[in-house]
Amino acid sequence: MTLAAGSNVAGRPQAADIDIFALTHPGKVRLVNQDQFLIASLHKTMQVHASSVPPEELGDLTSENRFYLCMVADGVGGRPGGEFASGTALKTIAQYATHTLRLSYRHDPAQEGKFLEELERAVEESHSAVLEDPQSSATTLTMVMFRWPRAYLVHVGDSRCYRLRDGRLELLSKDQTMAQALVDAGVLPPARASETRWAHVLSSALGAQAATPMITVTEQRWEDVMLLCTDGLTKHVADPEIAEQLATVKSSEQICRNLLDLTLSRGASDNVTVLAGRLRERSPG
Repeated sequence: MTLAAGSNVAGRPQAADIDIFALTHPGKVRLVNQDQFLIASLHKTMQVHASSVPPEELGDLTSENRFYLCMVADGVGGRPGGEFASGTALKTIAQYATHTLRLSYRHDPAQEGKFLEELERAVEESHSAVLEDPQSSATTLTMVMFRWPRAYLVHVGDSRCYRLRDGRLELLSKDQTMAQALVDAGVLPPARASETRWAHVLSSALGAQAATPMITVTEQRWEDVMLLCTDGLTKHVADPEIAEQLATVKSSEQICRNLLDLTLSRGASDNVTVLAGRLRERSPG
């Protein structure tokens, strides 16, 4: 989460600087919550099986965080098996990141292309796992992997990734819906996209006929605030209201609770998941 030009904050974020929180809720209409989320940090670690040296003398054998991984997934359309699809997607990505993804790539431009290929491969593995799960239907996936000063966004479906920077809310993801496809083709005005029956019909989803991940690489600043959410939030809460929360509330937990409460107060017609991430302010000096 890159250093802003002229910022008095210096150095790589430490664990104490990182403030990430998430909440999920079934809403007021759906009986089952088909949303899932995951927040994880990835480290180098040593597992000692035997030693003559007492464990307390060996100390902590886990390194500082190397990556942070944040994901939200939304089982498609309230169909049976949506909660299994979203759960399978997240579990598969987590397993891939732990056992297969090569985390040794640093900021070598020659290596980043391989890293992006592996991220895409992780989504392909997740898509296959959802297709093969007899209990699953389909799911969205919005995932951000943070490694200072880069953020890697991988997106399938219509959950969203927002960033607040310099007081302005940016939508970093792009809805993969039939309505958005009509907008892109010039058939539908952007202002009408949310009003049509195609607004929540996905053109891409894990476990569906087509799964086309969109991958975006961006430099991050210390002052940025990130938000991942399912469409249960954006059906009821407008972008300016999201921006106000990210700009004025200095706790990720409170951002999530405020946005969830606002959604519930407006009927919460769908499952809702909110995940907020920011870096805590450091004192100068």
